[in-house]
Formats: sequence, C-alpha cells, structure tokens
Amino acid sequence: MTITVRTTLLTVVSLLITGGVAAASLPPPGPVPPAVNRQLAHDLLKEMVAVRSVHDVGTRAVADILVRYLKAGGFSDADLQVLPEEAYPAQVNVVVRLRGKGTLKPILWHGHLDVVEANPKDWSLPPFQLTEKEGYFYGRGTTDMKDQDAAMAASLIRLKQEGFVPDRDIIVAFTADEEVGNEQDGMWYLLREHRALVDAAIAINPDDTSGEIDNGRRLDFKVETSEKTYATFTLGTVNRGGHSSEPRADNAIYQLANGLVRLSHYEFPFKITPTMRDYFAKAALAQTGRMRADMQALAAPELDLAAVRRVAAEPTFNALVHSTCVATMLAGGQQENALAQSATATVQCRIMPDETMAGTKAAIEAAVADPGITVTPLGTVTGAGESPPTPSLMAAVQRVVHSMWPGVMVLPFMSDGSSDSLFTRQAGIPGYVIGGGWSDIHDIRMHGRDERDEIGNFYSSVEFTYRLMKQLSQAK
Repeated sequence: MTITVRTTLLTVVSLLITGGVAAASLPPPGPVPPAVNRQLAHDLLKEMVAVRSVHDVGTRAVADILVRYLKAGGFSDADLQVLPEEAYPAQVNVVVRLRGKGTLKPILWHGHLDVVEANPKDWSLPPFQLTEKEGYFYGRGTTDMKDQDAAMAASLIRLKQEGFVPDRDIIVAFTADEEVGNEQDGMWYLLREHRALVDAAIAINPDDTSGEIDNGRRLDFKVETSEKTYATFTLGTVNRGGHSSEPRADNAIYQLANGLVRLSHYEFPFKITPTMRDYFAKAALAQTGRMRADMQALAAPELDLAAVRRVAAEPTFNALVHSTCVATMLAGGQQENALAQSATATVQCRIMPDETMAGTKAAIEAAVADPGITVTPLGTVTGAGESPPTPSLMAAVQRVVHSMWPGVMVLPFMSDGSSDSLFTRQAGIPGYVIGGGWSDIHDIRMHGRDERDEIGNFYSSVEFTYRLMKQLSQAK
C-alpha cells in the first residue's frame, strides 16, 4: 500500500484517552481454516516473502510461485492469464478465474505483489525470509501485502477443491508495482489493456487490515469505500541574483518563504462525504460527551462548522474532513556568498475524492497570492469518487465479521491515503478495501523495520477471505 495513515477517529480518541500506552497482548484470533489450507497458506507466504519483489527487480518470480500453486490446486491454463506489462517485462501480473454459473456479473479481488525495499542492516531479522518468532511471522510483505495475496490464493484453491460453484465468477488479479506510483501500476495496466479479463460488478482489495486493536480490545472493522488522492506540486521563484554583500528587497528565498507562510494559513473548505457521515453516525455510539455530540452533528446532511472545527483540531481528524496541502521539501540558492537565483518548495496535497487537480492548483495559487511564484504539478494524478457503502454489501461484510468476531462494529470509512482501488473506481467498478486481518494500533510496521504479523491473525485472515469470497459470490 502506498504510504498512508490509516488511523480512524475511534483509534485517535482511544490514543488520547490512554496516552498512547505500550501495546498490550492481542486478543485471541478468530476461526482459522482447516489444517491443510493453513499449511497451504503458510507455504505460499513463505515462498513469496523470500522473493525480493521490489520495483527494480519486478514481480516475475512471485507470479511464477502463484501460478505453480494455482495449477497444483486444480486451475487449468484456461483459467490463468500471465500478463507481463509490455514496456516493463519484469513487472508480471497474474489473473485467475473460478468459473461460476454466470447468474451475476463477476466479482474481482485484487492485490499487489511488489513490496517496498528493506535494508537487512536495519532489521533484526532477515527481511526477505519468513521467520517465526514469539508468535509472529516476520518478513517484508507479511502485512503489505503478501499475507493477503497468500490468503486470496489459498481461499480460491480451497473453494476450487471443495467443488464450490459460485453464482458469479470469482476473479483474482495479482498485480505488479503498486508501491512506486501510477506510471507502471499493474491494476491500471490491466484495466487499460485487458479490461475484459478483470471486468466486474465490484472489486475487493484487501490491501489493509480492516480491524483495529487497542490494548487487547477489538475496536472496529472498516470497509473503505473511498480515499483521498495525493498530488504533489513544486512552488518556485526566480531572481537575477547577485552578491550577498548587497542584499535587495527582491529575494527569491524570502519571496517563496512568504508565499509558503500564506499557504500554511489557508484552509480548504470542510466537507463530510456520505461515507464519513455514515461513519460518524455509527462511531458516535461508542463515545460520550462533546465527542459524541460532535460526531452526531457531523453525521447530519448540513455541515456544522463549529463541530467540524473542534474535530479538525486534532491532525488525524483534520485529514478526514477536507483536502490538505503541506510543504515537505525546500531548496534555494547556489552558493553561500551569492543571492539566490531560484528557490523551490515541494508541496504534498491529499485531495478529497470529489475534488480535482486543477481546482487544487488554483487554490494554492490563490493562497500564495503572488504571481511571481509558479505552481507546477508533478507526475500523473489519479483521482476517483466514492464507492457507495450499499446496505447489501455492508450487511454481507457484517455477517462474515460477526461469524468470526461477534459484536464488532462494522463501519464505512474514507482513507486519507491511496491504493489500487483508485483505478477500479475510476474505471467504473465500485472498489472497496476490505482486509481480514487485525492490527495493533500501537505497533504498525507496514513499510517499516521488522514488519510482522501475529501468526493466529494471519490464519484467521485467510479464513475471513474464504468466507467473504463465498458470501459475495452467491446471489442471495
């Protein structure tokens, strides 16, 4: 998953109450698959983690592992498509289909096979080796997201071997290069060049742990229906420069700095998406006092500006109620005894689902209020709207969640980060991020040192994937 903060409002409130105390023991895992399927999932995970499928290497070796296991599990060549991207032959995608009755349009599951780099010198254990230690699986990809790739493959093989015939085809796309940006993204490539292979009624992307744990207690289970997209801009000034012994009023660094200060005071308009209104309505039930009242106010169709300002006073809350832009890098000048001839700043923005790159650029230009500061977008930006948290989908997810973890609250959610679900939503396929795992909010190691997953949690996420695949593929 592209780097993101996944903390919900309930999580932040919990952290404020507890003071961010050290992680407690995890609750018991949920139900797990039969022994044979557990072993299959373990073996898949072990082999995939051992492959250093970073951007510069590619995903071919991981794709080969999956194809081998899927064929051994009963899938024929006709069920499998191995699709390297023509311009990047090391970036290989695999699409497999469990054929059903054709009563309904297919359902697509998808997950990326690449991982971010891991320097062995930074880790206490080998990053590209699955290590079992003190109840955890360690290794790069054990939470992002080779664990969920293994869960999808093992669940699909289990359904195949059970002779299950769904009412709709189940398609699983294992894709390349999610972690590096849009230009080589495997899901985007499949939708552009092989749409027929992945066309579906809805898409499920398990590129996150939907469940959150705080101090041994299960908090909530999220169904992500939308996400902010990221856009990066450079802000620049130019100047004729000169000798530092003769300062002038027109200084490129000061000019840019003043514009950045004005930008820091700019506030994008507050807005609450339909998903977040639904979220606040449910999340309020777990709160008391002012927090409960503010959440209930934000669930109403009309925006309560006082309530949203109180919520937005906390940075994580602030990220969920409007677009944000922040300066992240700064450079200027060419020598210590010379006036700068240019200065540049990098500004990273996270844009609400219904807003545009052009609109954000115009807002930045208005905020810096200086025609001498150029605002230039960097790279390709992909945005997408909201996938509706339909009652039927939410009910189906809740049935599976409650069959494994009774009483857990299931909530729709908008992420302040981004994933491959942007591409399915943009292509007109409603996309939902739903992962069967649980994460300790005090011990998030995605993209970090000593990435790990609790062993029981891994196996219960495999069981969750199996049950949700079965549930969503049936007409009832």
